[in-house]
Amino acid sequence: MHFAVQVPGAKSAGQLLVTSPYDGVEVATVETIDATGAEQALQNAFELFRSPATWLPADRRIAILERAAQLMLERADALIRLAVREGGKPLTDTRIEFDRAVDGIRNCIECIRSEHGTEIPMRLNPASAQRIAVTRHEPIGVVVAVSAFNHPINLIVHQIGPAIASGCPVIVKPAEDTPAVCFELVNIFREAGLPEKWCQSVAVADVSVAEKLVTDPRVAFFSFIGSPKVGWMLRTKLAPGTRCALEHGGAAPVIVTQSADLDDALPLMTKGGFYHAGQVCVSVQRVFAHSSIFREVCNGLTNHAQQLQVGDPQIAATDVGPLIRHREVDRIDQWVTEAEQAGAAILSGGTRLTPSLYEPTIIANAPETAKVSTQEIFGPVICVYSYDDIDTAIDQANALPFAFQAAVMSRDIDLAMHAYRRLDASAVMINDHTAFRVDWMPFAGLRQSGYGVGGIPYTYRDMQSEKMLVLRSRSL
Repeated sequence: MHFAVQVPGAKSAGQLLVTSPYDGVEVATVETIDATGAEQALQNAFELFRSPATWLPADRRIAILERAAQLMLERADALIRLAVREGGKPLTDTRIEFDRAVDGIRNCIECIRSEHGTEIPMRLNPASAQRIAVTRHEPIGVVVAVSAFNHPINLIVHQIGPAIASGCPVIVKPAEDTPAVCFELVNIFREAGLPEKWCQSVAVADVSVAEKLVTDPRVAFFSFIGSPKVGWMLRTKLAPGTRCALEHGGAAPVIVTQSADLDDALPLMTKGGFYHAGQVCVSVQRVFAHSSIFREVCNGLTNHAQQLQVGDPQIAATDVGPLIRHREVDRIDQWVTEAEQAGAAILSGGTRLTPSLYEPTIIANAPETAKVSTQEIFGPVICVYSYDDIDTAIDQANALPFAFQAAVMSRDIDLAMHAYRRLDASAVMINDHTAFRVDWMPFAGLRQSGYGVGGIPYTYRDMQSEKMLVLRSRSL
């Protein structure tokens, strides 16, 4: 499978080879652009925005999105298989991701239908007499989106969909490891009726080209999903006036109290920790279990982890697939070994199965200073810690510079609400895992975990500006 440059007027600067993270087999080739191609993409998008006569009316945007959703459904199997091959997420989970992505496009249509301006009260005093004021929403301008590898269908929809819905020209750079699905989705939007220059997908020859795209003063909104190091660096280089939303990661905590229904909680925590081999920004990473049930929680998670099928993501029975790169397997193995040498107990896993697969791992009472306790693992590892006082556990959960989603497992509503109030998080799940998400809810990393609010309706609003009209009439 080969994807040509999707920037009208630009030439190829080379080719990016896309291979399966599971076995290294070639998946696709994607043509890249250089700095000249980046300038062409920016020029294409900015010229569209600067000419309101070329803006796409709402009815046409709705028709394009409706047709795109239909085309995706017609090509579901091919899109899902492509995503599995290039990203490594198991087949069953990728099917769920695909369904979410199609629903996300429908959510974009709902935003067009329901979001609107408001009337600003006037005629309240002499200064506002004989006036009426209303607001309406307009596209904010050129959007540049940089995406991540771990949800190659749904994340692209989260960035492209709201841009199309809001009427913004968008340039999207998918992750280097998973560009093929993005290019295929852009082709689908174009087939659905979107003019080529309104959505341009780019693979870059080197990182300086991506930086040129992001930091150009013609960019009105920058959407980033990826590592904190890269995201915060790019934010410092944005042109004056460029708005942004950054979605990074965390080290999501779960507080398990004495009254927790472990039969219900343990499968949820297992899924939340090992979904996509733990390569999710809100994966269950740190479980704080009361000392009276600590051993039961450890044994239960160990039993569940050992039942997971690890292997080829293209097989429906596979629960845990590969890490995206071999060096990530190396890193995780080093962190687990470091924790064990510092006194942690490896209850399950702790083994590299192949260059791309790591066994689902449960660690008990890793030192507070170990990397597995202080940094985002982003791999198939859950750490369990014992506590006696819930406030001590909450303080430990809050001790890191990350704050994203957290969870409390408890049948004691007062204790659960106490933890909810004190946990540093943008969302606290009660009796659910930390990786729960629906695409219309706010999704926001706090502290070093991100900036701004994700979720399709929130991104849609970010990609628009509110313009007020004040009308003065002696007849009012």
